Amino acid sequence: MRNATATALLTAAVGAAGARLGLRGAQRLTRRTDPGAGAAFGAALFAPERWNRLNHRGEQVTLLEGPAYAAGAAAAVWLAPGLAPRVRTAGVAAALGAGALGAYDDLYGTADRRGLRGHLSALKNGELTTGGVKLVGIGALGLGCGALVRRGSVLDKALAGIVVAGAANAVNLLDLRPGRAVKAAAVVAGPGLVRRSAGPAEDRGALVLGAAGLGAAAALLPEDLGERAMLGDAGANALGALLGVAAAAGASRAGLVWRAAALTAVTLAGEKVSFTRLIAACPPLDAFDRLGRRPVTEAKVPAQAARAAEADPVLTADLDDPPHDPDTRG
Repeated sequence: MRNATATALLTAAVGAAGARLGLRGAQRLTRRTDPGAGAAFGAALFAPERWNRLNHRGEQVTLLEGPAYAAGAAAAVWLAPGLAPRVRTAGVAAALGAGALGAYDDLYGTADRRGLRGHLSALKNGELTTGGVKLVGIGALGLGCGALVRRGSVLDKALAGIVVAGAANAVNLLDLRPGRAVKAAAVVAGPGLVRRSAGPAEDRGALVLGAAGLGAAAALLPEDLGERAMLGDAGANALGALLGVAAAAGASRAGLVWRAAALTAVTLAGEKVSFTRLIAACPPLDAFDRLGRRPVTEAKVPAQAARAAEADPVLTADLDDPPHDPDTRG
């Protein structure tokens, strides 16, 4: 597996470079004052106010990290040597498809309907919310990617689809604090990649896909922790979906079953409890969660210090706001 490990490291580096270049290019586009003739749509799409959000400190951060992540990770998968065509297609589709659906919710979503229950309720009443579009879209995307990476029975393909869609949602549930989603993804997926680097040749696809996903995410972690940018739905869904494809590609049927069950449980739990509160109540998890972040009471504008203190996860209830609303993340 030495060649596979080298390929994975190269793919991670390509993903990191692609994500960095993507973020830099996207930020440059939003700063252009003269987009040129015939570029009215592009000018509207990349208007800074479309992508900026206020965090809990009252400071502006950009959501452009999300599209940059999706593009960088997809490029790394596309360029990775030696991947089976079906695995390559699934990886690129997961990153770009989930990223596009998340970006749609980022840009056009409202807070009228929140969480899985809210969007399902809206669908039941004949109302299609942006979250509902994302819910249906990522579900279909997961099933399609699962069918591509699994050659076994229909059951295997369905379980793989649940893993992909569930992972996309799980990472999004965690994207409520700077760096949390990326750190959690690295802790959960990292050991599996290390194990696969010494495993059989059939683990090559899963190893390379996971390396692309984590490499691109790690490159953007400084912006995320520094509160200059956030993954938003676009980045969180893309990261989760790509790591879900990697997990589904390399798992046994038993592995698919427990992963699907665990991710379904996380999704349902997210409707009832605040993960931010749970993390804050566990000192080791809270310490890891705060690692690399600015202190809660630190604000770039002094007048915002009181607001930042009010947003402490132990003291406030607004942290139960669902993670698909980027305005609530800080």
